[in-house]
Amino acid sequence: MMNMTKTIGNDRGIALLLVISVTTILVATALEYNRRARFALLSAAAARDRLTLSQMAASGIHASMALLAKDRTESNIDALQEDWANPNKISEMLSEIPFDDGTLSVAISDEMGRIQVNALVTFPDSRNFNDSQRRLLERYFNAFNDAAEETPEDSQPEAIINSLKDWLDSGDDEAITGLSGAESAYYQDLSPAYSSRNGPIADINDLLMVKGITSELFYGSAEKPGIEDALTVYGMKPGASTSFTFTGKININTAPLPVLVSMLPSENAELALAFFEWRQEAATDKNAPDLSDPTWYKNVTGFSAMNLDSKLITTASDIFRIISEAKVNEAVLTATAVVNRLKSEKTGKWYCKILSYQSES
Repeated sequence: MMNMTKTIGNDRGIALLLVISVTTILVATALEYNRRARFALLSAAAARDRLTLSQMAASGIHASMALLAKDRTESNIDALQEDWANPNKISEMLSEIPFDDGTLSVAISDEMGRIQVNALVTFPDSRNFNDSQRRLLERYFNAFNDAAEETPEDSQPEAIINSLKDWLDSGDDEAITGLSGAESAYYQDLSPAYSSRNGPIADINDLLMVKGITSELFYGSAEKPGIEDALTVYGMKPGASTSFTFTGKININTAPLPVLVSMLPSENAELALAFFEWRQEAATDKNAPDLSDPTWYKNVTGFSAMNLDSKLITTASDIFRIISEAKVNEAVLTATAVVNRLKSEKTGKWYCKILSYQSES
C-alpha cells in the first residue's frame, strides 16, 4: 500500500514538473514571439519613417532646384538678396509642399563662392601653376595659419600648395614641386600605400590624402573652422573636344569672409570685414549698387582705388549646394546635393542637373 502511495506521489510530482516545464516553454515561446513581433513592428515603422524621410528630403532638393531655375530666368547675377538665399522665402516655398507628418528645412549656398582647388594648375595639360590661383591660396593659407599656435612644416602654406600641385598635375610623376611637394613615391611609402591623383579632385574629402592636410586642418575644431567649407572641387568648364579647364572665378556676391580675405592683397586683408559687412547690408537695401558689375566693391570704404584680380572674380554662378533636412518623430535624415544650373539646348529653359547626392541619418 505504501509503495502504491509512493508511486502515485511520484507520478503526481512528475506530472507537476511536466506541467511546469510545458508552461515555461509556452511562456518563453510566447515571449519570444512577442519580442519578434514587436521587433518586426518597430522595424516596419523604422523602414516606413526612413522612406518618408528620404522622400521628404528629396522633395526639398527638387523644390530648391526649381527655385534656382526660376531665379536664373529673372536675374543674370547671383547674390544674397535673391530668394534662394533668403530663409523666409525658402520657408514659404516649403510650406506649399504637403506632408502628413514631420518637418523639412532647406539651405542653399553658392558653391562658386568658394576657392576652386582644381584651378591651382592649368588644365588640360595640368603641368603648370595657375599663378592667380597660387597667390589666392597662399593668401588663404597664410591668413588661416595666423590664428594657429603651431603649424607643422608639412602644413605650412607653401608646402601644402606644392603638394596639392603635385597631386593635381600629370605627366611628371617623378618630379616634385619645390622642396616640399609630394608625388606617388611619397604616398607609396605610407601605410596603406596609394598613388598621387595626377588629375582633378572629384571629392573634397580626397584632400585628406594630400601631404600636409590633416584632419584638424580639414575639419577644424571648436576653436577654429577647417578649410573644408572654403574650398570646392567644382567649377569645371568644358572646352573644345574632350578638353576642360577650371576658371577659378569666385562670386564676390556670395563668398564667405575667409575667402574674401584671400582675395585681397595681404596689406589690405583687414578691409575684408568692411567688404563683408557692406555686402550684408546691401542684401536688404533696395538702393544698393548694381551687383552685376564686378567692380561694385569700389563703393566700399577703402576700396575706391583698389583693383582686385579680374581673373578671380565674377558675380554669377551656376553651381549650388542644397542641404535638405527632414524630421519625422525622432528620426532625422539629411540629404546634400550639388547641382549645376543649365540651359536646355532644345527648349531654351533653365533646369538643374544633380552632380552629387548624399544622404545620412
